[in-house]
Amino acid sequence: MPVPQAEPLAHAVSARAAALLDNPIWHSLRTHHAAIALGDDRARRYPSHIGPLSGIPAQDPHHYAALAALAPADIVALFSLEPFRVPGHWTQLRMQPIVQMIRPAGAPALDLHLTPGAPGLDSETWEAKQQLRPLTPADAPQMVALAELTEPGPFRLRTIELGGFYGIFEGHRLLSMAGRRMRLPGLIEVSGVCTHPDARGRGYAAFLMSRVIQEIEREGNTAFLHAFAGNPAIRIYERLGFTLRQTFHCAVLKPNAQ
Repeated sequence: MPVPQAEPLAHAVSARAAALLDNPIWHSLRTHHAAIALGDDRARRYPSHIGPLSGIPAQDPHHYAALAALAPADIVALFSLEPFRVPGHWTQLRMQPIVQMIRPAGAPALDLHLTPGAPGLDSETWEAKQQLRPLTPADAPQMVALAELTEPGPFRLRTIELGGFYGIFEGHRLLSMAGRRMRLPGLIEVSGVCTHPDARGRGYAAFLMSRVIQEIEREGNTAFLHAFAGNPAIRIYERLGFTLRQTFHCAVLKPNAQ
């Protein structure tokens, strides 16, 4: 299926940052997340307990063979600007377009308040009630359950180790969360954004994203994200100042048993 391409945003990022963002998983695993990456210069992936995101430098059988050795019994998820050329020893489980959005310098200021009508008022009120707080490894089972219900993207028990996740609770029940995933020099991905169907329409996702984005920008980095093309949440991301930068092919693959 042809994938529509975004208009280039030359003003949004430097040429170096653009080169990194054109193959974000690969470069995240080569730079800030190199210490946890599996693989070498032919193929790299996150450990399976963190997630299936994987990267290769080019669409070449040599790189796919190296990737298969890293995932003999697991799925991998890949992004590519060019159409995939997957060798025959892989099974394609899912193939669809995914958009990359970036919040460029000069984007509107963020409002750290819940929307009118939401139960609760501002961040101070929520934190005082301990209904908004940083998430910890003890919350991982609830985080995985929420992600499996809402499908924001792959999420596993130790994805939280990538850092910076916040959640909103009702009692002990996790209703919404957002955090970080890929990290590149000067760039951090906002990810894991999801809200339980029972709590949608209250502005929780935008509120938590604003919290994460402000931390990213306070550290001197630029926030970016990925979303499946056609996801209605893209409208929320646009209101938060994100602009479409690029559209990728996204594939979920599994190597065939040898």
